[in-house]
Formats: sequence, C-alpha cells, structure tokens
Amino acid sequence: MNPEEVKALVQAGFEDADVAVEGGGDRFQIRVVSTAFEGMMPVKKQQLVYATINEQIKSNTIHAVQIITFTPAEWEQAQRPNLS
Repeated sequence: MNPEEVKALVQAGFEDADVAVEGGGDRFQIRVVSTAFEGMMPVKKQQLVYATINEQIKSNTIHAVQIITFTPAEWEQAQRPNLS
C-alpha cells in the first residue's frame, strides 16, 4: 500500500478529519485530527482509527502502524512553539 491509499481509508471513517500518513509498504505513521475524539481516552481514539484499516491489518497488507490522534484544540496546542 501507499500512504495515499491508507489516508483514503482513514478519511472514509471520519466525517471531518485532517489525516496525514507517512510510510510505505506495510508500515505507516498516521496522524488524525478530528472532533470525533472529543472527550475520549487515547485508547478509544486509536481504536476508532484502527477500525478504518482493520481489514488491511487482518490481511497483513498493513503490518505495523503508529497512530497519533488529536482533537482540533489539542492539535492547535501542539502546533504552538514552547516558549517556556
């Protein structure tokens, strides 16, 4: 698979997500920013993303994946420079 294919799968599972995918072959890093994550624990957020690529994981088309999730507010905060 290529990153664009993985991105399309993940975006299909989220109505309003900003999705970025890096990697290739069977290993990917996925970043998802979505309001769907509001009020969720990190594990639940990752489960939602895994659900969009579960068939590819089961078939071993995707072997390894790193998922990073943010709500829009969390993503905005993560983008600010740390001026401590």
